[in-house]
Amino acid sequence: MAKPRTSPKSTPRNPPPPPFLLHYLLPLSPLSTLLFFSTKTHRFRLLKPSSSSSSPTILLLTLIFSLTFLIISILNLLPLLPCSHSAPSTPSLSHISPKASSGFIEDHRLLSDSVMVPLPAHGAFGANLSSAEREFWEQPNGEGFRPCLDFGIGYRKASGEIVKERRRFLVVVASGGLNQQRNQIVDAVVIARILEAALVVPVLQVNLIWGDDSEFSDIFDVEHFKRTLQADVRVVSNLPSTHLMSRQTIMNKIPHDVTPQWIHARFYNQLNRNGLLVLKGLDSKLSKNLPPDLQKLRCKVAFHALRFAAPIQALGTQLARRMWIEGPYIALHLRLEKDVWVRTGCLTGLGPEYDNIITKVRESQPEYLTGRVNMSYTQRRFAGLCPLNALEIARLLKGLGAPRSARIYSAGGEAFGERRALQPLVSEFPNLVTKEMLAKEGELSPYMNKPSVLAAIDYIVSLSSDVFLPSHGGNMGRAMQGHRAYVGHRKFIRPNKRAMMPLLENTSISDDEFGSIMRELHKSQGKPEPRGYMRNRDVISNPVPECMCKHKIGIF
Repeated sequence: MAKPRTSPKSTPRNPPPPPFLLHYLLPLSPLSTLLFFSTKTHRFRLLKPSSSSSSPTILLLTLIFSLTFLIISILNLLPLLPCSHSAPSTPSLSHISPKASSGFIEDHRLLSDSVMVPLPAHGAFGANLSSAEREFWEQPNGEGFRPCLDFGIGYRKASGEIVKERRRFLVVVASGGLNQQRNQIVDAVVIARILEAALVVPVLQVNLIWGDDSEFSDIFDVEHFKRTLQADVRVVSNLPSTHLMSRQTIMNKIPHDVTPQWIHARFYNQLNRNGLLVLKGLDSKLSKNLPPDLQKLRCKVAFHALRFAAPIQALGTQLARRMWIEGPYIALHLRLEKDVWVRTGCLTGLGPEYDNIITKVRESQPEYLTGRVNMSYTQRRFAGLCPLNALEIARLLKGLGAPRSARIYSAGGEAFGERRALQPLVSEFPNLVTKEMLAKEGELSPYMNKPSVLAAIDYIVSLSSDVFLPSHGGNMGRAMQGHRAYVGHRKFIRPNKRAMMPLLENTSISDDEFGSIMRELHKSQGKPEPRGYMRNRDVISNPVPECMCKHKIGIF
């Protein structure tokens, strides 16, 4: 007779070993070892040849039959499985129960339906294009890399209990602009998984710089968020009444580059005692190098679960179609806002009048300076740490082969200096538009005081562009780089500013020579670039190889 299950209310739950040991690093045996799954014990057992077997013929026939059955099973399962970067990490449906198998297929279908896919790329077309222009519009070769979120067996087995959690709750307060908030929401889900806690829909802190008081449901589709993550963590809209009076410990001093081990050791017992944990200041604090299943979870949140609310998605798609229907277009994320110049310690290139304004603000509020304080403006610029201004962007686009008739969508906030700041770019590329120019009367009115919503619209239109180019690094550029790779390797150009600056200063270089150098510098960009294990590379911007693999079958 099975032992009765102990009620969690009557017996305190002892902290299990850290999840990264139990769930995320559980390897499958090499092919030289045979595994047998016992339906009675629900465990894998090693299958060894019996010592009493004396007939080589029987052994040989058994081996042939086993191999034949294995090959047939694999061939039958290929249409159902997400592609795998390494075969041992994908569970075979023949080793799990019919109920689990059904859930696996359902999760696969849910992923393929949930991703935000852009409008189709146009590619290079037209009889009058030069070779440089044709090269500019050409989409990169994806080298066969396609999305594959093949969570391991250990992760899936642990999910059964984690998604039922009703005693421990995690509340995360996300700050900053839209893409900064997105990063923190992604890490909030991962931390909830590490702590085996239910996640309350994240709270968006009021943005004091832009005065945006949008809530999560104003920007994102809450029900879609819950539904997409239902196999990973339990997500609730509000704290249950039993936890409203719980002792709230707000943690806002978290060191950088923390690991799952650190998270578990620091917070699990506390969360177990109090039932509630509130975290603030998560921005870029969780390590970029996590176990494979947690990296896949990051991609699942960023590219699948964080879908924009229906009205925002509909309006963004309408604007994207208005750009797309007239042919290929470029999306520029222009970082020309006043606060960007203040924070980076750079000069605008608009003359002393504007530079003096930036300098005075920086001197009065030195805490805003995020650039290296021990470097001069010139040193920052030649180190590639300054945003490209409109003149530099125009020269780069011309050098890369963008035709003068190219249609450009300008994403980003209002440029410091307004028309004067954009004039050098508009002079070279007159077909530059913004969301305000694309939208019909009244379409943007509900969101004029909602910068995060306006940024979401920019995100949607930029995702469908044939070419995306940011004038400076940042959360938007990194998010767009990874998302465009994930949905089909749409062309992304990351300006090589460090190599560009000396050439921009050299007046003896002709336009043709400058263009030839620029095309060579950026020739390999857009191709799948493995993330590697560098601290400054996030799986969200470089989803290969954790979230994408070489296979003919993907999740969509």
